[in-house]
Amino acid sequence: MRKKLAVKRGEKKTDRVSPKPTRTESEAIATSQATVDPSELNRLVTLKHENPHRVLGPHLSADGVTIRAFRPEAKSVEVVVGKKRPQPMTKTHAAGLFEILCSDLTEIPSYRFKVHESDSHWVTLRDPYSFSPTLGELDLHLFAEGRHEAIYEKLGAHIRRVGRVGGVSFAVWAPHAESVSVVGNFNGWNGQLHQMRMLGGSGVWELFIPELEPGTMYKYEIRAHGRRPFLKADPYAALMEVPPNTSSIVYQSTYKFRDQRWLRKRANREHFRQPLSIYEVHLGSWRRMLEEDNRPLQYRELASVLADYVLNLGFTHVEFLPLKEHPYGPSWGYQVGSYYAASARYGTPDDFRYLIDYLHRRGIGVIMDWVPAHFPKDAFALGRFDGSALYEHLDPRKGEHPDWGTYIFNYGRNEVRNFLIANALYWLKEFHLDGLRVDAVASMLYLDYSRKEGEWQTNQFGGRENLEALTLLKEMNEVTHRECPGAMMIAEESTAWPQVSHPVYAGGLGFDFKWNMGWMHDTLKYFQTDPLFRGGSHNTLTFGLVYAWSENFILPFSHDEVVHMKGALLNKMPGDQAQKFATLRALYGYMWAHPGKKLLFMGGEFGQWREWNETESLDWHLLEDPLHKGVQTLIRDLNRIYREENSLWEADSQPAGFQWIDADNASENIVSFIRRSPATAKEMVCVCNFSPIPRDRHRLGLPKAGKYPILVNTDAEFYAGEGSEIETLIAENRPLNGQEYSAIVSLPPLATLWFEVSR
Repeated sequence: MRKKLAVKRGEKKTDRVSPKPTRTESEAIATSQATVDPSELNRLVTLKHENPHRVLGPHLSADGVTIRAFRPEAKSVEVVVGKKRPQPMTKTHAAGLFEILCSDLTEIPSYRFKVHESDSHWVTLRDPYSFSPTLGELDLHLFAEGRHEAIYEKLGAHIRRVGRVGGVSFAVWAPHAESVSVVGNFNGWNGQLHQMRMLGGSGVWELFIPELEPGTMYKYEIRAHGRRPFLKADPYAALMEVPPNTSSIVYQSTYKFRDQRWLRKRANREHFRQPLSIYEVHLGSWRRMLEEDNRPLQYRELASVLADYVLNLGFTHVEFLPLKEHPYGPSWGYQVGSYYAASARYGTPDDFRYLIDYLHRRGIGVIMDWVPAHFPKDAFALGRFDGSALYEHLDPRKGEHPDWGTYIFNYGRNEVRNFLIANALYWLKEFHLDGLRVDAVASMLYLDYSRKEGEWQTNQFGGRENLEALTLLKEMNEVTHRECPGAMMIAEESTAWPQVSHPVYAGGLGFDFKWNMGWMHDTLKYFQTDPLFRGGSHNTLTFGLVYAWSENFILPFSHDEVVHMKGALLNKMPGDQAQKFATLRALYGYMWAHPGKKLLFMGGEFGQWREWNETESLDWHLLEDPLHKGVQTLIRDLNRIYREENSLWEADSQPAGFQWIDADNASENIVSFIRRSPATAKEMVCVCNFSPIPRDRHRLGLPKAGKYPILVNTDAEFYAGEGSEIETLIAENRPLNGQEYSAIVSLPPLATLWFEVSR
């Protein structure tokens, strides 16, 4: 009775490794019948052979073709050559080695095995050991040098056709392993059946398994000297199981992008001279289906809803917290388990491609956070991958992060550098992302980052700079800009490291933008101070303009500012409820007028009261309250005017784009300044009263004669403010604060005003 091999997705034992082979007296007797060297045969049956293809598969000689198979579970094995009748193979080793000499053959034939597991159960299959390697010498050479920019197309699991035969090629880098096997739901998670071969001295193990299909679950069973066999997920897997399960899954993308117009336009975009207003999103908690057990929206479900919302509020880009697969949800994606797999929590990789494509076709850019600074120690993932410190540095002074309990990449190892640089390209090229925000860059730059004396080691010149990480960052930025025109590389860098956003050829790190963490901390410190005492903190408000032109800055109010007992932005503001809302609105008005691109974490746009929780939806019901709705309306108007007024973004990183009118009025908590476009000479005046006291007769210096119509009043009634009406200013020929003209303006309490400079 013929039965096909039954593979059920649910039947897996990912925590079990193959049993240790034992040598019996019958094995010893049978060994004498084998036609291979006894030492090689012993390494094969004990799963310690570095190249099982040397024993298994077809072997041409003067006597014909010898075919061998290692099937420990088989009662008997037959070989079917072409259309001939099955021919029985001889069991030459009790551990399960079968072979046959086809003396009538003068070349390697096409054949199949007919494997009998019992008298009534048998399967037919092609021999994985009859195929040539799927990686060439050039692939291995480039990888060893750290210069294979598409290594993800070679390593990992890939649907391929070798000749006329379809299947999956597996390849994994594990140079210190004694042997490696592919195990999965297709072979009962049995490491004896699909032992891989190491390709020369490359450290890359490879095997093509015919007739496997997408959806196959797998891992690598690794044997290291002196250790029990252990299982590892594929570092280059394109898809993983939904956590907490950890198997890799064979995946083949069939998605066809339709965003070519967007990419063509992006390629010629000078982002630092364009409006950039970013809405930061944690996909799993932006909006949840409360009526469906509080589940998060999936990639495809989110597409139209998020696009409508972002377009309505006028943001130019969405920035997702990391959407690479991560085992621990509360890490928010910053402890990555699988660098090449889009998180299966929200759908398939092609579903993620659809989301990005859809946002592009609606005119919205997409950025994703990326984490090359560290990775978790989970047993299934990268840590101690082949039994050695492979991806991480062995020395804990360089290889372990003291704050996060994670490993740090070994940036000096070529193959690790290749893994990371190719990964950046993978997300930019294969998913059409418009940028990567590189997390925790400061921890990469300094060898003594968050370490006490004696816990770190100097570089070769006695300094604290991580020279290997520096080289990686520069190379990564050069490669991504060359290969992905118009893509942005953004650094979250919290120190005063110079020239982070300057080109590599000019001595910089090569990023396009740097998060202005100093501005964020100083600004929040000022606004969290009671207005009675803000005069003493006035310099924290103005200090950012001392260094504003040193980098291409993004002003971030990110997720990090609304978690871990820090309080939501609205709750950071002092005073009663009305004052909290007024101060938040004034802060947003000031931020959008300040030099630098903008980033706001979700929930901040309508003034969520509570801290963000990654397991709960945003408090959308708050929008029924006019105060929260008013904040949202203000953000929409700020974004709209920001995009229309090129004076607000054209020269963000140039002194010519900004001029103080009055930076020194600490006693009244007032600042005023001009934003201008050097190209068009268009100007806008911003004046802020951060005191709860109205200033009815404030004289404001103005750069030109004429009328100054109001553009923004954060205290306006339609923002749920006090409703103070601000009239168009008429400039008087009365110099003030270095300006040739001035006018009297009534400043509402806790408010920011924008005036358009007449032409």
